[in-house]
Amino acid sequence: MRATVMYAAGDVRVEEVPDPVLTAPTDAVIRVTHACVCGSDLHPYHDLPDTPGGRRMGHEAIGVVEEVGSAVTTLSVGDTVIVPFAWSDGTCAFCRDGITTSCVHGGFFDGAPSATQAEKLLVPQADGTAVVVPAGTDEALMPSLLTLSDVYLTGHHAAHQGGVGPGKTVTVIGDGAVGLSAVLASAQLGAETIILMGRHTDRTDLGREFGATHVVAARGEEGIAEVLEITGGEGSHVVLEAVGHLPAYEQAYGVVRPGGTISRVGVPQYEDAPVGFASLFGKNATLTGGPATVRAYLEAVLPQVLDGTIDPGRVFDRELPLADIAEGYRLMDQRQALKVLIRP
Repeated sequence: MRATVMYAAGDVRVEEVPDPVLTAPTDAVIRVTHACVCGSDLHPYHDLPDTPGGRRMGHEAIGVVEEVGSAVTTLSVGDTVIVPFAWSDGTCAFCRDGITTSCVHGGFFDGAPSATQAEKLLVPQADGTAVVVPAGTDEALMPSLLTLSDVYLTGHHAAHQGGVGPGKTVTVIGDGAVGLSAVLASAQLGAETIILMGRHTDRTDLGREFGATHVVAARGEEGIAEVLEITGGEGSHVVLEAVGHLPAYEQAYGVVRPGGTISRVGVPQYEDAPVGFASLFGKNATLTGGPATVRAYLEAVLPQVLDGTIDPGRVFDRELPLADIAEGYRLMDQRQALKVLIRP
């Protein structure tokens, strides 16, 4: 089969690799029908060191089940399924607590031997991981359903962890697909004021359609000042940081109000972050977030896509075949595309 392999920063190739095979009775093999390039894929695209053996890429997928292990009971050959970016058994102590990304038998597809930017995918812990899409679902819904493997539910996770709700003022930092998803999720959760911090008008215009009440293009101290002006000097009850770079975190603690919450879902590209008096401690602020526990939310949010309540698939603005995925990476890296859908 063909799969995407990255050998160094910027070196993305589509190569022939062995087909996946069942390795445990809890596995399934799916034929990937929809995949995509994620903003987090751009981190190795920028800084992956030379990797002679290559790194398999991709962690978001919809596909059709082709084979199931003997212990798999909830999936059947021919089912169309959504596969979250992390696999989990659904039964361990952490899964029962909803922290599926910490499953004791779990793992992450990105960089794994089997990854989603490929023609086929091995799904470990298939019963706990994959979610069946109802038979006969309109093909037009597939892009939105694909966002439930990561990007929309990452935005939802940010909002959920931050305590977004009616009457709250929310600031979303970042106008990428996750940030826009966080805007949409915040609107669904009833936020009263949603401030989107982003500089790209094509993206922030979509953010307004998703529910943003204000857009702040400025960064740093100027951007912080604008948010404080919008909020009457108080700051935001909840700040959703969807970038992962230190300046975004610094903006987050600059605009959070005393007693507020910062929820980070942008994969941090730094190790040390201020938590002292001038940042979090002095404001009695809460810091939360982390890898989105997609599997814990998926079945509850799925009906909102199926009945048209939300249309998060609008974040996809380009579509390419797997053979051209390197161009997808380039388009996203150059901000010529927001999020690229891949059809193997």
